[in-house]
Amino acid sequence: MDLNKILDASNQEEIFVVDYSISIDDYVAIDLSKQNEDLKLFDVSSSKAWEIYINNYLKKANKKVAYGGYLEHRNLYDRSDYFSSQTEEAQRNIHLGLDLWCPAGTNILAAFNGVIHSFNDNTNFGDYGPTIILEHSLGNDMFYTLYGHLSRASIKNIKVGQSVKQGDIIAQLGDAKVNGDYAPHLHFQIIKDLQGKVGDYPGVCNVKELEFYKQNTIDPKPILGLV
Repeated sequence: MDLNKILDASNQEEIFVVDYSISIDDYVAIDLSKQNEDLKLFDVSSSKAWEIYINNYLKKANKKVAYGGYLEHRNLYDRSDYFSSQTEEAQRNIHLGLDLWCPAGTNILAAFNGVIHSFNDNTNFGDYGPTIILEHSLGNDMFYTLYGHLSRASIKNIKVGQSVKQGDIIAQLGDAKVNGDYAPHLHFQIIKDLQGKVGDYPGVCNVKELEFYKQNTIDPKPILGLV
């Protein structure tokens, strides 16, 4: 399974995973890596401070969605014991999905036709919170898309095996109270082999694991037309 095969199989020119009424022209790239000096100007341990920063960034750019983060080295996970380690090499701080920052309550859409593989409320501090994983097939090949940081209502009335179509509304974004204590955003990840995981899959890795996850995930930006 590779990016070109997925792109060739797509049956529409544009694929959206957040509200399709928001044009791609209203998206703006954002750098949340440890090299971004702006992140030293506010309390990165505070979800409220993050939300203010994201909202000001969008307002200044006159855009509605900020995106980025695939394979980005970040310091923002240092606040959580769930990601931290005593050694720098084992520190989980490399982001494996694409983040799309926009308001809580924003509709989340299925990227491709498929079925609900699994879902879970991952409640560790700094984790995904409510999460849905969809399973997709291309011929004999399977791949998966993960949607994290959703509202709790999004996982109340769904079933494993339930069919979804590309563009269907499958969820809404959650707020900091339920989404792992982050400013509202979607973590969207494309995974080749789910490795037996159910309702969860690593969205952050350490440098020792990076080569494996680079092979087992796909950069979502070309699929969403963000290149």
